[in-house]
Amino acid sequence: MKESKLIEMQKKIESLGRLVELLLQEVSALKTLSFGTHETLKLMPGYEQAIEQIKEKVAEEPGTGTSSDTDRKTSK
Repeated sequence: MKESKLIEMQKKIESLGRLVELLLQEVSALKTLSFGTHETLKLMPGYEQAIEQIKEKVAEEPGTGTSSDTDRKTSK
């Protein structure tokens, strides 16, 4: 391979590495946000009743929505 091609490939790899780092930071920020939102919702009045209503609704309609497998993949 030509040296210029190798240099171009190296730059692309470095660029992809930076992009992955940014994505990981974004995922971390979203995780923190979702955790905080969930904790806030748990403090709201009526939270337990709302959870029970959702559980009942899901039990009535087992074929709708998504379910989580043991390997953390979701399926419809």
